Amino acid sequence: MKVQNSKLKTQSLRRKYPRFVYEKYSYRISGHKLEIFFNFVIEPDISFKPKITIKNVNKKILDRVGERVLKNLIFHLGLIEIPSYWKATCSPEIEIQAGPLSMKASPLFSSSTNFRLVSINKEQTKWWKDLIMKGMGQFFYENKINFKKPNFLRISSPNPRGKNLTIVRFSPRPKKRFLVPTHEGKDSIVTLEKLKAQKKEINAFVVNPTKAAMNVLKVGGIKKPIIVERKIDPVLLKLNRKGFLNGHTPFTAVLSFLSVICAVLFNYREIAFSNEKSADEGNLKYLGKMINHQWSKSSDFERKFRFYSKKYLAKNIHYFSFLRNYTELEIAEMFSKYPKYFPVFLSCNEAYKTASGTKKPTRKWCCQCPKCLFVFAILYPFLEEKKLVKIFGKNLFKDKKLLPLMKSLMGQGGPKPFECVGTKKESRLAFKLSLEKAKKSGRIPYLLLKYQKII
Repeated sequence: MKVQNSKLKTQSLRRKYPRFVYEKYSYRISGHKLEIFFNFVIEPDISFKPKITIKNVNKKILDRVGERVLKNLIFHLGLIEIPSYWKATCSPEIEIQAGPLSMKASPLFSSSTNFRLVSINKEQTKWWKDLIMKGMGQFFYENKINFKKPNFLRISSPNPRGKNLTIVRFSPRPKKRFLVPTHEGKDSIVTLEKLKAQKKEINAFVVNPTKAAMNVLKVGGIKKPIIVERKIDPVLLKLNRKGFLNGHTPFTAVLSFLSVICAVLFNYREIAFSNEKSADEGNLKYLGKMINHQWSKSSDFERKFRFYSKKYLAKNIHYFSFLRNYTELEIAEMFSKYPKYFPVFLSCNEAYKTASGTKKPTRKWCCQCPKCLFVFAILYPFLEEKKLVKIFGKNLFKDKKLLPLMKSLMGQGGPKPFECVGTKKESRLAFKLSLEKAKKSGRIPYLLLKYQKII
């Protein structure tokens, strides 16, 4: 089906594809890997079979965790994968057949001291609907979808007679060790280095590691990171190219669920993300609701996920953000103290975009996007210009084409860009500090001259 671009696209898709079904999940040990498979169907004729692989897992580890706990964690991985596939048609109903979500029952206890059985209730359904409504806000805005319409989305979970209506959360207390979700950006680098300075026992957790990410881990002395491979079903990419709905999904929420199963499997009590205070600021209002590109990095999501995880996933695993009390500018100043990472870190999201599989990622700073300009601006006050230019390949403040991006970062002439950047106030401060530094050198580049006139 070739979907035509029109105002009626969403309505047409919702009529043609009325229900998204999470049919089942399965898993197996293959070599030293835990392979996890999901079956999703968009009725009547679309099916997806994504796959997740967790490396260095063996049967002994699974026996320690227990089958019922493992199944619950894997079932939840399937739940958080749903938004990535549901978005193609925005079907009005999501049906969960792989496990129950909305049955009420009394708490039960198993005879084993390792497990606590927690009854399923409608609280979970409400939690997942809230995640979709807030985590998909940018998707709704960019596709002009009225997500506030009555009966816009129904989440159901039929439970055939005889089906076990309880989930089993992991209750043992893991070792006091820190698992740090890591990529090639500056924030997780700061978390790693700060925890190392505190003499904490740490390891890194990384999903689909790039060459830059592996270089960061090597520089950081992380010898045996926990590696997860997440494979998107190619069918989704084909639908994107045909013109089905596409857009931003809450990827940090995916990382959060993955981090919990890895903490359980590999015996880590603390999960230390690197989400900062600045992530709480939204981008714009749509249909009366604040849309935040970074919602799954926000303190709101962090608080809600911590509650959900302790109640339904793993009682004694502590999920938090190590950098929650800091702004992007403060984190940039911290990062400037670790020059060994300058040649390897990479925070440009454009570097890995493939246009739904139609192009190869560049894997380098594009020097044209809001993220590149923002990172350049927050590092400029703390690094020598020569070192900064070596990182990016040029002085971005000299690029006249970036003037509209500078204005948008400061909240002028439009909403804050849909990127992982700091607050508008923080951007203004970064350009102010950069201007003060440039004045001392006697050479004020183009963008900072413009900033001087704007203020």
